[in-house]
Amino acid sequence: MKSIDNRVTRLFGIKYPIISGGMVWCSGAKLAAAVSNAGGLGLIGAGSLKADLLREHIIKCRELTKEPFGVNVPLMSPYSKEQMDVIIEEKVPIVFTSAGNPQLWTETLHQHGIKVAHVVSSSKFALKAQQAGVDAVVAEGFEAGGHNGREETTTMVLVPSVKKVLDIPLIAAGGIATGAAMLASFALGAEGVQVGSRFAISVESSASPEFKELCTRLNEGDTMLSLKKISPTRLIKNKFFEQVDAAEQAGASKEELQEILGRGKAQQGIFFGDIENGELEIGQVCSLFREIPTAKEIVDNMISEFEEGLKVLKGLEE
Repeated sequence: MKSIDNRVTRLFGIKYPIISGGMVWCSGAKLAAAVSNAGGLGLIGAGSLKADLLREHIIKCRELTKEPFGVNVPLMSPYSKEQMDVIIEEKVPIVFTSAGNPQLWTETLHQHGIKVAHVVSSSKFALKAQQAGVDAVVAEGFEAGGHNGREETTTMVLVPSVKKVLDIPLIAAGGIATGAAMLASFALGAEGVQVGSRFAISVESSASPEFKELCTRLNEGDTMLSLKKISPTRLIKNKFFEQVDAAEQAGASKEELQEILGRGKAQQGIFFGDIENGELEIGQVCSLFREIPTAKEIVDNMISEFEEGLKVLKGLEE
């Protein structure tokens, strides 16, 4: 399969403009390295890692791949300062920031030769990210798993809206797990895709076998955006979700919802496999999954489908 030459692949020094999402309890060194070795850009998800453990994952990832890789840092994390210090010390080449103000770290990271992309949920925030000096923007629609923007804008609407205000490369995210979806994203103006849920349900993902197996049995409508008073989060419907939903329907306050959420619910569900009582974050697109492939199989299948779809579209011109 031929490499794709565009601003995203040139920016990150990769073969294919496919980036794995930095997902809590899924995106460790093993998955990041596997995606990078397959020609994409693997990201270590720092959201569930304290600084010392993040350093271990960075060192391990460097042992597993000679290709570029990066780290995703949710800026709202209480550990973000220590995480950034580790990233700079370890000379990680690429950082994706999310859930916060890109002005906080972009200039500092650039001073250390680190490329920066920022995740947004609206054209307003995309423009602010560009003004902050980031190298690329990820526009994530609310189909995505985990934490979402409050706007609830779908990827098909968000990507062309963001494209209108940007001069820098645009990466589409949210509901993208196939080559066909990648092709559609490119038609809307993206030059790369960030894929979360499909890689979360891969062999190399650090998620529990119970979580992965459950995700292969989900259908449309089995996930829903929840916890809107805290931080909108797409969850699988289970006992924990029903508890949160009942509280929200009863008008629970932010503080009451935080008490239900407690601590470590995502780890309990995704990493330890408590599929009834844990917080299970995954995207809508998981309804398409019935297998647990390797990261390389995912990348290869996406590129193959992308190329076949491109041929079909070109055939329409004849």
